[in-house]
Amino acid sequence: MAGARERWVATGGVELCVAERGDAARPTVVLVHGYPDSKEVWSRVARRLAHRFHVVLYDVRGCGRSTAPRPLRGGFTLEKLTDDFLAVAEAVSPDAPVHLVGHDWGSVQAWEFATVRRAEGRIASFTSISGPSLDHFGHWIKKRTARPTPRRLGQLLGQGAKSWYVYALHTPKLPEAVWRGPLGKHWPAVLERLEKAPGDGYPTPSLPTDAAHGAWLYRDNVRARMRRPRADAYAHAPVQLIVPTGDIFLSERLYDELEQWAPGLVRRTLPAKHWAPRTRPDQLVAWITEFVDAQEEGDPTKSAAPKGGKSPYAARFGGQLVLVTGAAGGIGRATAFAFAEAGARLVAVDRDAEGAARTAELARLIGAPEAWAEAVDVGDEQAMEKLADKVAAAYGVVDVLVNNAGIGLSGPFMSTSAEEWRRVLDVNLWGVIHGCRTFGKQMADRGQGGHIVNTASASAFQPSKALPAYSASKAAVLMLSECLRAELAGQGIGVSAICPGIVNTGIAATARFTGVSEDEQRRLRAKSARLYGMRGYPPEKVADAILKAVVRNQAVVPVTPEARGARLLSRFAPKALRAIARIDPPL
Repeated sequence: MAGARERWVATGGVELCVAERGDAARPTVVLVHGYPDSKEVWSRVARRLAHRFHVVLYDVRGCGRSTAPRPLRGGFTLEKLTDDFLAVAEAVSPDAPVHLVGHDWGSVQAWEFATVRRAEGRIASFTSISGPSLDHFGHWIKKRTARPTPRRLGQLLGQGAKSWYVYALHTPKLPEAVWRGPLGKHWPAVLERLEKAPGDGYPTPSLPTDAAHGAWLYRDNVRARMRRPRADAYAHAPVQLIVPTGDIFLSERLYDELEQWAPGLVRRTLPAKHWAPRTRPDQLVAWITEFVDAQEEGDPTKSAAPKGGKSPYAARFGGQLVLVTGAAGGIGRATAFAFAEAGARLVAVDRDAEGAARTAELARLIGAPEAWAEAVDVGDEQAMEKLADKVAAAYGVVDVLVNNAGIGLSGPFMSTSAEEWRRVLDVNLWGVIHGCRTFGKQMADRGQGGHIVNTASASAFQPSKALPAYSASKAAVLMLSECLRAELAGQGIGVSAICPGIVNTGIAATARFTGVSEDEQRRLRAKSARLYGMRGYPPEKVADAILKAVVRNQAVVPVTPEARGARLLSRFAPKALRAIARIDPPL
């Protein structure tokens, strides 16, 4: 692993290859890999964690550069794997307990470490990803077979279908032949197709041998624990559970009632597939960091309730990366704060650098684990492309994109100059197009889903002789959103168009009025701002509608009463809307 320090740890007749990154004086985080992986599966996570922690990875016995036991049969029991972990922990952190993170079979092992008495005191916290305790799994099965209701039978059959590979791995010699043959050769392509997992040094050339040896993890442990699960498999360290919702091997129902085995369990759901360490390292790092920090600070309330715990949306958005344009004020700032309250990581974007920075600063105080500010004109294609590259490299791929930046323009068509048309379309329409193209492409390439929110307006379906340019730009945003929703549906990316009406924000005070003097411009702005203020509809309600739209994957969301009314009239009484369009605005 590039940039890591390596050492060898002898235990139980094998030599374990151990890699370390970061400052050894900092809290130690031990990452345990699964099947058929080696420690390189963690490379993207380890690189990011090393900025804050002493990160330790080791090749499980028989994998990567670690040696295999002889004979193989009986050499991979959970008892021997526990010996290995304790030997590594003693070598890398002899004076302090370690924070344990496991994925797949690494998590299966780590549940054993976190529940056996002889490891008590050596583990400060445990984060489990896509790997249940075999003991808990055994009790889960027994409970459902003892009282087989239709629902429980459905859960058993569902997990049984997902566990097809477990039966295959118990077949003598066949898994070894398949892995050393065609499957080992094509596995990187399989992962790329199924999970969009990037290569960059993973998997290593030892994969066929690793997979062949790793088959004994199943043979040495699964049937024995399923038949006789331990009754004392209670966690002796705080546990964080991360459940990828698209895991093709493990049902979410498998973790039902886990709180009885791990009191104070912190449960997270992640829109991802099985190999989250490869596809969602940014998200995992955010949650691991938050959980480890809570234990190191000794605050039990923080460990029991992650940031955003008071928000009804915390389970959905906690730790996710959200980017909001037009975030210096109004609907953009309110939306940024709403996601921050839900525990999301935030990128606040606006032309107003100072306003964006203030939004990011307040977002961190409200509950965002991390928040950054970027000063960008969304109408500048090259600037948006640079921003997308920077965000992906520094913070990860965006999970939720809110294209909110917009400007107001009022005045008859005949008095609106071509330059004024270009400016309003550059921001209101092209800003949305640039955001969808740059960040939406990254979501699609990642292959783990996401959501795009485009702020349109009630003006998108309410014509007005006073707002031809503004209404045209917002109508285009609405139709763009509908088209993009159809295109991206098959990739798990939702698209929502939010259509506020008259909302008390600063847009009226900064809007331009065509064909009038500067003095008249100031008068119209002031009167328009007063009217919006008298309406008194707060941007926080629009922000709440945006979060609901993402959770529910809604297509078009009229927010205010007048927006909902205009939407209904546009569908059932368009002539009435056309008549309203002829009325002069009260300015």
